Amino acid sequence: MEHAKIFSGNSNIPLTEAVCDYLKVEPGKIDIRRFSDGEISVEIAESVRGANVFLIQSTCPPVNEHLMELLIISDALKRASARGIIAVIPYYGYARQDRKAQPRSPISAKLAADLIATSGVQKIVTMDLHAGQIQGFFDVPVNHLFATPIIIDYLKKKYKGEEVVIVSPDAGGMERARIFANRIDAGLAMADKRRPRPNVAEISYVIGDVQGKRAVIIDDLVDTAGTATLAAKILLREGAKSVSLCCTHGVLSGPALERINESDFEEVIVTDTIPQSENMKKCKKIKLLSIANLLGESIKRINQGESISALFA
Repeated sequence: MEHAKIFSGNSNIPLTEAVCDYLKVEPGKIDIRRFSDGEISVEIAESVRGANVFLIQSTCPPVNEHLMELLIISDALKRASARGIIAVIPYYGYARQDRKAQPRSPISAKLAADLIATSGVQKIVTMDLHAGQIQGFFDVPVNHLFATPIIIDYLKKKYKGEEVVIVSPDAGGMERARIFANRIDAGLAMADKRRPRPNVAEISYVIGDVQGKRAVIIDDLVDTAGTATLAAKILLREGAKSVSLCCTHGVLSGPALERINESDFEEVIVTDTIPQSENMKKCKKIKLLSIANLLGESIKRINQGESISALFA
């Protein structure tokens, strides 16, 4: 791409390489090191003067490390006279802290957005935010992409000729589940979820007909997999033929892999917004779908000043 360069932080090196393959460009040269006390040191190893720079970096675990990397790389690019700095953040960490859930709690999603803009980022490209209104937390333009077309294409091929029901893990995910159900002509159901405290969920029953159907639980992200594995048990108890789990962001922290391995899931479908190579070695149920071409196409259109509206759904 003319007058454009693509760099990667440590969180998305394989994805960045795939994006560069799609665009037929070489990844930018960058040296990221740590001092003995843990401080991050960054050196941009090539000229970026006058270039549009796309920095691909998910703020995935370890979240604070990757967020600081993003901020420091952006500052380095700004001071190296890059014409434009576009942060491509496939997974935006802190997105679940988007409101004051308790009287004296922070809104960390807004704080992280302010830090990113202050570092020099002039535009954001992200995917499947936990809540769409987080776009308004940024004081710079946000291009909000969705992995929906990629996941739907896979589900259509996998369940061709089968009777499928799309299951939302809670009431908040019903809009997303309805979109999937309409696109693949499937039934719709919802788990009745209560969350007494963070990362702890309780599910007592499922609303909707799942008897004899292939159930696919749809969510934007899966963290500890507690909600999903509970929902799978209830779905099978209610007569579902099989249960799969599908999400854009496979955070899969804490006991998630152990829970998935011990669960009755037929498959856990995730995208590469977060690297999954180590998780896939430990869990054979994970099916990885790539968003590289989608990101690559959005980067190309942004660099050429073209509309990316067709990529939004």
